[in-house]
This record gives sequence, C-alpha cells and structure tokens, in this order.
Amino acid sequence: MNWATISEQGGREINEDCLGAFHNGDRHIFVVADGLGGHGRGDIASSLAVKAFDETLAGNSEPLPLLLSSAFLMAQTFVLTEQNRSGCFFQMKTTACALAVDRGHAMWSHIGDSRVYAFSHNKVKKKTLDHSVPQMLVLTREIREKDIREHPDRNKLLRVLGISGDTPGFELSELQELKKFQAFLLCSDGFWEYILEKEMCALLKKSSSVEEWLQLMRETVEERGKGKEMDNYSAVAIWT
Repeated sequence: MNWATISEQGGREINEDCLGAFHNGDRHIFVVADGLGGHGRGDIASSLAVKAFDETLAGNSEPLPLLLSSAFLMAQTFVLTEQNRSGCFFQMKTTACALAVDRGHAMWSHIGDSRVYAFSHNKVKKKTLDHSVPQMLVLTREIREKDIREHPDRNKLLRVLGISGDTPGFELSELQELKKFQAFLLCSDGFWEYILEKEMCALLKKSSSVEEWLQLMRETVEERGKGKEMDNYSAVAIWT
C-alpha cells in the first residue's frame, strides 16, 4: 500500500483537524479526526482521538472489528478524561473516521461527518453516511444527497466523541476483501465540502500515483474555497 496525507487550517486561526497513519507489522490504521469546540479545545480532542488509534494498534492483536471498536472506546475515554481535567466539558469533542487493514482484509468505522470513501474501477463503491441533520433528511427523502454540501444545518452533528455518559455511536463497516478496492479516501468535512464524488473519481483515473491524486484533489478544494471562510481540511489517500 501507498498513502499520502494533508492537513491544513484553511481560513481558520487554528487547525482542529488531526490525522494519523500507523502500522504494526502488516497491520495498518489510518485515521482522520475533526475537532469541535473552538478556542484551541477541538484540536486537543482530535489529537487525543488519533493518539488512541496509535496506542490501540501498538498493543492490540484482536480481529479488525475489535481493534476498531477498542480504538474508538479508548478515544472516548481520552477525550472525557481531558474534559474532566481541564473543565472544558462543552468545548472538547471530535468526529473521527478510520480504516484498518490486515492480511488482505479491510474495515472502516466513523462517527460524525468525517468520511471514508472506498473506490473500485475509478468509481465510489462504498462511503460512510454522516451522523448529521442533513444526512437524516436525505435518508427520509426530504432532500437529495447532493444538497448536503449547501444545507444550512450541515454542521449540526448527531454523534461525536466526547459526550459524557454516552457510549460513542460509531459505525463499523462489514469486513471487506482488500483486493476488491483500488483506493480509499478518509477526509474531514472541510475537504469533501469542496469536491464532488465524481471529481474524486475523475482525478483518480488520471493520476499515476497516490500523491498526484491527493494533490489534484487538494487543488480543487483550495480553488473552490478561495474567498470563502474555509474550514480546516484534512485527508488521507490510500492506494492498495
């Protein structure tokens, strides 16, 4: 596998996104977290979440479903512990999405509106569904999928890490055969907001490397974001 990463603050004062690409032998975990809360607290939450995935992978030989579940539960514990220590109960939360790979299999998981896309034959074959108000409106057929990006409630999330007393409502995919996919993209909403899925696919088709693919997508995101108050934007692109 080959991968490339970017994480930029966009038009914000602080980059509250955090990402990681970790391996332990043949096992890999890729993660993107988008911190919520502002005032320098969201970045703490996202970095703690990413740290949890790193530490879980380092000390865990469980199957992929248990590996990802353990990582999300550890991330929740890390964020809640820091909330209690600092007294910042309402300013320290984060989304997260992750992809785990081991011995020819892959599985992903997410909470919030950071997304995982899985590509095959230059097409999006699978993607996560946001835990957000607009995504619920799509599921109830009140709006169309393409309307999510412009919806006034797009930033209203229904599930995140860091809610005290709540078992984190992350979702796990089914276990997948890695050979069925040519590429994956993990990204925060500040990234997918400015690039359509059909554009991701077109750029994947024309790219000769994972670095080129990510760079072309980045150029699209940055061009669309000009003159706007861009959110932080982060992505991990993986070629299998």
